[in-house]
Amino acid sequence: MNLDGNARRKAIVAFLAEHSAPVSGTELAKHFNVSRQIIVQDVALLRAENRDILSTNKGYALFMPKPARGGCTAVIMVKHTAEQTMDEMLAIVDYGGSMLDVSIDHDLYGQIRADLVINDAKDAEEFCDKMAQSTSKPLKVLTEDCHYHTIKAPSEKALTLIKQELRDKGILLED
Repeated sequence: MNLDGNARRKAIVAFLAEHSAPVSGTELAKHFNVSRQIIVQDVALLRAENRDILSTNKGYALFMPKPARGGCTAVIMVKHTAEQTMDEMLAIVDYGGSMLDVSIDHDLYGQIRADLVINDAKDAEEFCDKMAQSTSKPLKVLTEDCHYHTIKAPSEKALTLIKQELRDKGILLED
């Protein structure tokens, strides 16, 4: 499939819309018969056009908000070791919550944020496995392990239970 840049970017959005799971840059590159770097550039151009494309540890996904069915979102400040990452994620997903992102407040660069989209124990396990195998360090090492997560819970009660679980584990810093 050889398309010019504009047509390829439209096709990327359509391709991502057809997939409920993230699609790797490598897979997109193969599908569109271009290099992975071209895909990275295309995604950057699409974002500049205000397309909501998430870059997760599993690949690219088109952000399509689900219809509001209740639930609530909170940004929490946490601090933990790398070994506690799985405990942190399970404390969230075990109550039906999702960890949407991670961010830090960096003295020089300001806020740095990355999408995570951890919705269940399988996502948490895959992320922790990838983190263990990677030579890259998580953002939290830049701020002495302090960082923030946007979490979404199905109800105010679930959000309260998540926060209490994280507090009991010594992970939640402030409420």
